[in-house]
Amino acid sequence: MYCCASNRNPGIARLAAGVETVDETDAGAVADCAEDVGADAAVIGPESALAAGVADELAARGVFPFGPRADAARIETDKSYQRRFMREASVPGCPAFETFDAAAAAADYVAAAEGDVAVKPAGLTGGKGVRVTGDQVTKPEAVDYVRESGYDDWVVEERLVGEEFTVQAFVADGEVRPTPAVQDHKRAYEGDEGPNTGGMGSYADAGPVLPFLTRDDYDRAVEILEATVGALDDYTGVLYGQFMLTAEGIRVVEFNARLGDPEAMNVLPAMETPLADVVRAARDGTTLPDLSFAPTATVCKYAVPAGYPTDPERGARISVDEDSVGDALLFYASVDERSDGLYTTTSRSFAVVGRGERIAAAERQAAAALDAAGDGLRARHDVGTADLVQRRVDHARRLRGD
Repeated sequence: MYCCASNRNPGIARLAAGVETVDETDAGAVADCAEDVGADAAVIGPESALAAGVADELAARGVFPFGPRADAARIETDKSYQRRFMREASVPGCPAFETFDAAAAAADYVAAAEGDVAVKPAGLTGGKGVRVTGDQVTKPEAVDYVRESGYDDWVVEERLVGEEFTVQAFVADGEVRPTPAVQDHKRAYEGDEGPNTGGMGSYADAGPVLPFLTRDDYDRAVEILEATVGALDDYTGVLYGQFMLTAEGIRVVEFNARLGDPEAMNVLPAMETPLADVVRAARDGTTLPDLSFAPTATVCKYAVPAGYPTDPERGARISVDEDSVGDALLFYASVDERSDGLYTTTSRSFAVVGRGERIAAAERQAAAALDAAGDGLRARHDVGTADLVQRRVDHARRLRGD
């Protein structure tokens, strides 16, 4: 395995036979890397690379890209396109929305809206661009945010109230292979308080559904993914659906065109089908293998720099005691390995993933690993705890009128 990345990540460096540090949005440089090592397939991780046409350039050089071309990746990279596509293709679960190409018009619409709304810059914001009135901000704060943020293109849509969850699927030649449901925790602080982040942690149960979901809920989410793939033209890679369980059923919060972070850390360690088999089948145009998963619950917890996400401390030296994590998994994230040690960037530093027969056991393992792994970083310790999961279950019951 070879890799090109934007930082010198020690975890990747140990797994890859060679690591080239490049700008992941430089499609030519990434394709050069792939050609230099004689790659016949490449898995594309970040959404910024997809938006920059890395998949297109790889394909043009004869390297199979497991990731959508830039036009198909608009399902994530252009939120205005995403909603219009859903409406025009009659994809189920689309909220009421309006799109704008000028901040002033979007702000005026938000100010006049009768109910609560979600305001979203149409482009990529690293998972930190959405503001929801009646939850994260007041209506006047949302208006000021739209006017002053510097973005021109906006989506304003009805506020969805419920429980969020994610289902990711491997896709090729119109085939969809879904993975178990995961619940991510976007808010920065304990108790779902604070601004949105790229994700502070997540959990999955030992099976396809979560404690607050029914099998019908999960199947409905998969049906929405299948309808989306059916309406897309030649989509290959991962399609990530962020869903909301509401009192009216399953609605779509957003789609991503790649594996979720942190959700990939929940599903891939439990996946018994080799990922390479999925990529090879997509490359060769053969039937995608049916996916098999171990009956294992997982809990992921992230360690982040002080001040994250609004004013993260960059360039702080940190130490990680890898021997202390026990049976948990350790994933380095956005750190920079220099000759004298590890340093923070402006994003999340590392994650630990606990595993067990039940969520509670996985959470205990993750918590112990997080406490032992390093100092000077912040985390959401409530991710995956029994109290938090029970609050989700109770909320879902209220939504269903139970």
